Amino acid sequence: MEKNLINHLKKYVAIDPNSELDIANFFQTKHFAKKENLLEFDTTCKYHFFVLQGCLRMFFINDKGVEQTIQFAIENWWLTDYFAFEYGKKTEFIIQAVEPTTVLQIDNQSQEKLIHTFPALERYFRLIFQRAYSASQLRTKYLYGFSREQFYHHFNDNFPAFTQRIPQHVLASFLNMTPEYLSEIKNKSRP
Repeated sequence: MEKNLINHLKKYVAIDPNSELDIANFFQTKHFAKKENLLEFDTTCKYHFFVLQGCLRMFFINDKGVEQTIQFAIENWWLTDYFAFEYGKKTEFIIQAVEPTTVLQIDNQSQEKLIHTFPALERYFRLIFQRAYSASQLRTKYLYGFSREQFYHHFNDNFPAFTQRIPQHVLASFLNMTPEYLSEIKNKSRP
């Protein structure tokens, strides 16, 4: 399973084949059941997760008690509360398995040691963080610039794997709408 990570690394940086096992040894494989939390609200964020199989979501619970999903991660994607992970702070988010999920996890100290031992991985993580930040910026633009119907169709057109795998109430929370409204949009013929 670590081969998935090594292959992903190789998409961005050159990896010496003799270093692959050493790199993999920095990570722990963990399995999580559907709806199991990897990170609980108001706990210290200890790990950065690389999804081998399954789907994760990051969410918070707003003042009205409603879950607001802000991010997903499927195979070969990374997920953590970056601020809390970087600074060893308590998180304001929850990370949960949407379906049975297997991850490779690394703690901050090990990630720093990994980067120090294999300097090319500094570039890898920079590129991954840039992609994550870019995705966050685009999501914010779509939340403000698209109607909810446009946002759903844009998301469905560009990420059909998500709309097929994610429960409707979770997808609705990501798209900032009620599950009932999302159902109406899905049942309406597209212009």
